[in-house]
Amino acid sequence: MSFRLQWPRTLASRLSLIFLIGLILAQALSFGAQYYERYQSARNTMLGTLETDVSTSIAILDRLPAVERPDWLKRLARTNYGYLLNEGDTGTPINLSDAPVTVTSINDALGDRYSLTFSDIPGPKRHFQGHLRLSDGSPVTIDVRPAMAPLSPWLPVVLLGQLALLIACTWLAVRIALRPLSRLANAVETLDPNAHPIHLDEQGPREVAYAARAFNAMQARIAAYLKERMQLLAAISHDLQTPITRMKLRAEFMDESAEKDKLCNDLGEIEHLVREGVAYARSIHGATEESRRIDMDAFLDSLVFDYQDMDKNVLLSGKSRAVIHTRPQALRRVLVNLTDNALKFAGAAHLEVEAHDASLSVKVMDRGPGIAEEELARVIEPFYRVENSRNRSTGGTGLGLAIAQQLALALGGSLTLSNREGGGLCAELKLPLHF
Repeated sequence: MSFRLQWPRTLASRLSLIFLIGLILAQALSFGAQYYERYQSARNTMLGTLETDVSTSIAILDRLPAVERPDWLKRLARTNYGYLLNEGDTGTPINLSDAPVTVTSINDALGDRYSLTFSDIPGPKRHFQGHLRLSDGSPVTIDVRPAMAPLSPWLPVVLLGQLALLIACTWLAVRIALRPLSRLANAVETLDPNAHPIHLDEQGPREVAYAARAFNAMQARIAAYLKERMQLLAAISHDLQTPITRMKLRAEFMDESAEKDKLCNDLGEIEHLVREGVAYARSIHGATEESRRIDMDAFLDSLVFDYQDMDKNVLLSGKSRAVIHTRPQALRRVLVNLTDNALKFAGAAHLEVEAHDASLSVKVMDRGPGIAEEELARVIEPFYRVENSRNRSTGGTGLGLAIAQQLALALGGSLTLSNREGGGLCAELKLPLHF
């Protein structure tokens, strides 16, 4: 199984990762350069004093009586080297031509007065020794234990603090850089020409202000384009009503015949289609109706009673006990369209209302034939009909659900269609609760 590194999926994670890796590498390089400079400085300092210290220590031991020399060993010992009054350990002789710099320094300090030999001592911690004899013939061993330059205990804490500060600055920089992009993405996601436009703040850095101005201009162009198209549709639909009325009047003066009946039926269908077109064009601007405070239970009771007075099989269940701010005419048109659709295909409709924490749900259900799953998303498109029949009693105009969808968006809600278990369709209207 092969392992492959992948980029994080979010832009914030990618920028943070790039900055973090760069800062860690820069911090490591800085620490390495600092440590190397400190090592070189400590090494030069040590080598500068090593020759003087070793030559002085050996001279002291050479002049002391043999019985006093052991007492002086601790005084002359240093962190990296000390002195032994014996032959030392057995090791591998060191060739001065490729010896460490410490060996060369000791040899330069004592080689003129004493006969020096050096050996590399193996072991868990390798070190080397220099062997010589004092004036009285007593052996002395210089035991050298090379070690790295000591690291101050506060230095790692400071480096970790710096790294934490850099990470915090990276997070702040990424957040500041991506905040305008997040606002723009949210505005694009919630862009709805039918609702009140969200005007982005055009303040801030030049690039952010330019992107905000471009988005605001695009939003205005879309709204103007949509308004122009809907006005065109409304004007055409409205102007068609006059010639249709004239044609119906002329048809009334015709002699009774099968052709007259067909003509009247065709004119009725055309008139209905024109009215639906006008209604759809007006539904785009459903937000222009004044919002009012209504009792949702009383509103639904009134709607259902109106249907029952016309001997329609419409039932209502559930209580919301909610008072909401909405546009009553637009809301009534949505529910009427959904209920008429249920009565048309199933002969009966069942309304169910339920209040949640922040939303109100009104379901219009039936036991009709339902809609194929692949067509549920398309039936709310204008002029789309599930069946291709031109018969008004079965095919319809294809605008009822489109109008309901537009008005639901204008009310700040949503319309969802789904098939019921056991057959039938469920149209759920969700509205925000504003008490």
